[in-house]
Amino acid sequence: MGVFIPRKWGYQPKENCNLVICISNTGIHSNIIVPTKNYVFDWHKYISVERIGIENFNDYNYLSFGWGDRDFYMSTPSVADLRLSTTFRALFLPTPSVIYVQGYQLIPDYLEVKCIKVNKNHYLELIKFIQATFKVNNQGRVIRIGNGHTANAGFYDALGSYSILRNCNTWAAEALRKADVNTPLWDGLSTAIMLHLRSDCD
Repeated sequence: MGVFIPRKWGYQPKENCNLVICISNTGIHSNIIVPTKNYVFDWHKYISVERIGIENFNDYNYLSFGWGDRDFYMSTPSVADLRLSTTFRALFLPTPSVIYVQGYQLIPDYLEVKCIKVNKNHYLELIKFIQATFKVNNQGRVIRIGNGHTANAGFYDALGSYSILRNCNTWAAEALRKADVNTPLWDGLSTAIMLHLRSDCD
């Protein structure tokens, strides 16, 4: 039932909602998509954008962020690759996590994607949440640990442990709530997040 119940029932229209955040649904994971650079924040100052994927490429206009169990995320590019042993460990054992970062020139049209507007303060809260999920080295730099499932993606060491109560979609929902975006009461499924996606700016 929690899938169908929103956390917010009322909306108070806000002004200066000129920043866009998007959510993609891969069928398993919910990912946050934001511009690589805008007048509020520049990801080039936090992560080596040109080294996200296998090939050096610095023309990404958008970055996608997803969090999850390290073994599950790195070995499961699609639903067809699901393995019972990996899934069991991810759900029922404390396991390390990763952030999956993917670069795009355009918002991907091969995924289900929804975009909403937020104001500057809420946008920055979302960015801070994403930043705080990265594990950093002694120099304060993010730690890339492997290539992604596509040439434009990479895996980064992350904080937090994955479990049946905290998965990739609950992380995405928590990020959205930092930006005052509505999410379902139970946010463990990507489809539930897409269903309730709305902000006071819409």
